[in-house]
Amino acid sequence: MADPRIRQIKIKTGVVKRLVKEKVMYVKETRQQEEKIERLKTEACDEEADSEAKYVIKKQETEEDLAEAVEYKEARTVLDSVKLEG
Repeated sequence: MADPRIRQIKIKTGVVKRLVKEKVMYVKETRQQEEKIERLKTEACDEEADSEAKYVIKKQETEEDLAEAVEYKEARTVLDSVKLEG
């Protein structure tokens, strides 16, 4: 039978790998959302800033703020609590 310490190390390594992948995806998603907001702002300026475009931009920024406030801080706490010991 395998050493239980090795099993625990494999489990914890898997958790760290998953968290790293999630962080990369969150960063990528954030970048995409920022690009989308900039594109919407540019389009709003081109269309003389109609009210619908302003609404979409404001809603997007508000949703990002809320997501960042809750999910980002929670994820950051989890990532910070995971210490790699070398």
